[in-house]
Amino acid sequence: MNLQDLRYLVAVAEQRHFGRAAEACNVSQPTLSSQIRKLEVELGVTLFERTNKRVELTPIGSRILAHAQRALDEAAQMEAVAQSARDPLVGPLRLGVIPTLAPYLMPLILAPLRASYPGLTIELWEDQTRALIEGLRKHRLDALLLATATEAPEITEIALFREPLLAALPLQHSSASAQVVSEDALKDELLVLAEGHCLANQALAACGSKHGPRSAFQGSMQAATLETLVNLVAAGYGVTLIPALAADSLGTRGIALRPLAGRSARTIRLASRPTFPRPQALRALEKIIRNAVGSTLPAEQP
Repeated sequence: MNLQDLRYLVAVAEQRHFGRAAEACNVSQPTLSSQIRKLEVELGVTLFERTNKRVELTPIGSRILAHAQRALDEAAQMEAVAQSARDPLVGPLRLGVIPTLAPYLMPLILAPLRASYPGLTIELWEDQTRALIEGLRKHRLDALLLATATEAPEITEIALFREPLLAALPLQHSSASAQVVSEDALKDELLVLAEGHCLANQALAACGSKHGPRSAFQGSMQAATLETLVNLVAAGYGVTLIPALAADSLGTRGIALRPLAGRSARTIRLASRPTFPRPQALRALEKIIRNAVGSTLPAEQP
């Protein structure tokens, strides 16, 4: 038994398919299937129930999978500790970022990060908050950029910056010519992202719907991206709130962007495990982000 055999086991368990697991591991399907069979012979148990359409873990396979995942995590930690001893600013940093932040922040930081720390490479994973936190807990990710607190004692967080929210209105909207827009005035026509996006909850909270369910109007629109949401606004289907870093990208799509009277904002946080062995890499990322955002977002008024 070796670590590669355990990687094959985890891949099949995740994919529930030998072909897809082999592709994920960059090996041929016969090679992967042969190694799984050898592992079963060595352990003396059947790990998977195989059918023509699907592969399922046996009960003992599920128990062994948990140990395999822990062994791989520990091996990865050993490699990371060794890397940190050599140079903590060299090597990959697996970074998870929420979809309403990644397209607008990453272009601001990737080039400065490479210029200042050429040995540090970002492996980007974009997903919703819940999936990212799970990836951090299972050591698939090293750090996260989130817009909500994790409320998890096993995760440490640093507040990086406050990002104002802006009202996005159709050009013909009655408030499009106003200097500022009241959040409360938007709630009856507010469009928000689909369930699972933290920005949806933040927009509802800003406009006075913090504890209430989505209205029938909001439930009739299920946009998965800010781009789609802004296109709906431009077509006159309603209004929405967008984060300030997205203003340059989305503000040219036939909408009017206006500050909010209540100065609603979201706090962007850097989350990580306290045991991550390369804190210098996290501090380098923090420094680059603060510098980039400081020169992009307007200073908050007192």
